Amino acid sequence: MAKPQDLCHPYAVFAQEGSITDVKLDLLQGTLDLMVLQTLSTLGTLHGYGIARRIEQMSGDEILLNQGTIYASLVRLQQRGWISAEWGTSENNRKAKYYAITESGRKHMAKDAAHWQRLSSVMGRVLAMPTERDL
Repeated sequence: MAKPQDLCHPYAVFAQEGSITDVKLDLLQGTLDLMVLQTLSTLGTLHGYGIARRIEQMSGDEILLNQGTIYASLVRLQQRGWISAEWGTSENNRKAKYYAITESGRKHMAKDAAHWQRLSSVMGRVLAMPTERDL
């Protein structure tokens, strides 16, 4: 049986009040992959750095991704056939690998997103239950 710490991405950190702390945001396994797929689905082809910055921006800078974390996700997604990769030239004229979501990736993303939305809804209901003190 997996331990809770085994289900998290260890290199995503939580930013609190604009400063980075040692407290890490526990991203459940698969969450970052879904964020990457959604980003590519929404914005189209991007390089790894662009994907990471967009996820950080959309999180309100609550998630800060290091290079190793985003590239591990990209390799995993590419191995599963959910994204494709091609070499190109970046905005600042450097060689960069660009990633795009595949049809298989879109199908997986739709299933995964539905799962996370359902789970989020359930958690919202459970956390909204009145406590013993409120009764």
